[in-house]
Amino acid sequence: MNDSAAPKAAEPRLAGLDLPGWKSAVNWAAAVLLAVLFLSSGIWKITDISTWAVRLTQAKVPESLSVAGALVVGIAETFAGVMLLVPRLRRWGAALCALLLVVFLAYFAANYNALRGQDCSCFPWLKRAVGPGFFIGDGVMLLLAIAAGLWARRAAGLRNAALILGAVVVFAGVSYGVDLERHSGARAPATVTVDGKPFDLTHGKVFVFFFNPACTHCGDAARRLAKLDWGDTQVVVTPVELGQFAGQFLAETGLRAVVSPDFDKLKGPLGYTAYPFGALVVDGRERATVNKFEGDEPAATLRRAGLIR
Repeated sequence: MNDSAAPKAAEPRLAGLDLPGWKSAVNWAAAVLLAVLFLSSGIWKITDISTWAVRLTQAKVPESLSVAGALVVGIAETFAGVMLLVPRLRRWGAALCALLLVVFLAYFAANYNALRGQDCSCFPWLKRAVGPGFFIGDGVMLLLAIAAGLWARRAAGLRNAALILGAVVVFAGVSYGVDLERHSGARAPATVTVDGKPFDLTHGKVFVFFFNPACTHCGDAARRLAKLDWGDTQVVVTPVELGQFAGQFLAETGLRAVVSPDFDKLKGPLGYTAYPFGALVVDGRERATVNKFEGDEPAATLRRAGLIR
């Protein structure tokens, strides 16, 4: 018998190629939309780690874990977003997105009373607060993740996934290094306004504290600062919002400082990210920044820089 006449074994078909047109369209739409959301959120985090570390602290994450948490979440979101755009990796990307969303939903549900009403905007163009709308929004994204994964072809390509993850990790590391460098060595404005008069920042040691009088975390940070021995260091506070209550804030926290209304003048040169935030200025140049006010911080950083005794 001619071997060529023998029936050929059926070749395995990739899952998803025989899907009805509408399922394939829904799969692609869900994957692309979810990828855009996760990539925007993840890249935003890993290009602005210091800001997101503060945001995580405000969301009740311990300060000691805030930087690592921002890096890990940013890397995971970016990695998931990239895999969603690769058909062979889409099922893994959808699974990672679903896992992250379940973790987010569980965390905010467990801390709902403490975080209700607090800003939780993960996307640059979308403002959200913790409340019913937050859970609805994440629930919709969870449905998109299910649609993106359920109708995707069988996942394959561990090596490719590992290469993507490695690239994202390297990008995050470089971005974090650039962020740290950007927040040190910058030249502060020569003067700011205090009591209607110019206040010199080019000579001596100055600690600039950015705050919001209505922020409870800022109040706790100011009370920690009030207990330190500042020696010949001058403390200058600048309200980000609600400047009319700055004097009351100082009285309630016991922090001895002068108030400058020049937030807009100071925020750029000193690399302000989110309150509470501090900048260590020596002879007109920024030595370091402080966004941790827990444990031995900020005392440890201030002592190393010679700003406190």
